[in-house]
Amino acid sequence: MQNPNSYIHRNIKGFVSLLETSKNANPQPSIVWASSSSVYSLNSKVPFSEKDRTDQPASLYAATKKAGEEIAHTYNHIYGLSITGLRFFTVYGPWGRPDMAYYFFTKDILRGKEIKIFQGADHATVARDFTYIDDVVKGCLAALDTAKRSTGSGGKKRGVAQLRIYNLGNTSPVPVGKLVSILEKLLKVKARKKVLQMPRNGDVLFTHANISLARKEISYNPTVDLETGLTRFVKWYVGYYDYASKKKTATSW
Repeated sequence: MQNPNSYIHRNIKGFVSLLETSKNANPQPSIVWASSSSVYSLNSKVPFSEKDRTDQPASLYAATKKAGEEIAHTYNHIYGLSITGLRFFTVYGPWGRPDMAYYFFTKDILRGKEIKIFQGADHATVARDFTYIDDVVKGCLAALDTAKRSTGSGGKKRGVAQLRIYNLGNTSPVPVGKLVSILEKLLKVKARKKVLQMPRNGDVLFTHANISLARKEISYNPTVDLETGLTRFVKWYVGYYDYASKKKTATSW
């Protein structure tokens, strides 16, 4: 909401640049790219299936990812590019994005800072289909391994090309409150929590992936549950930021 042009620049302009380069290549590459579970946004049917509506974005980010899917269709249709879009569901793990809740919750819990936990109207629970990075990587590799060749050459279409969309989730939504409880246990620190009403800023109450299509067509099979994944993340986080030694010397970090 603070920098909308960043989404336009990366998710639309950046993606079109990739497709333009790819369409003119000889031979054309097959493309696997990151869409997002956010495209489901205001869709109330769960779990989210690739056949469900994705025309009601709840945020600009979601709108740009949906635009990417439509742009992919266009380049597939006109230029014969083989394109696979992967709808990621709340990916987490070592080397993750610092702006994700599990990451800054860990940082703030260790620093003794208050964390904000949002809930919906009438105390509705906020839940996410947290998907561990290793499972997502396996899904990406499976999509690459099963991608068919593009049919165009030098910007000219020679035949019908492959176009696919898959959900990559863990298909086990977990309340954010439980996420915090697991982090408290792993960090051995009690979190200072403040429960707030979720603002109307484009976020959604829950995400839940139907992964039956990915299971069937690319043998996608997530195996890492949230507690196991967070255990690995916390071990990495504490080591990466050298928390143990800094705690001994009472140094701010």
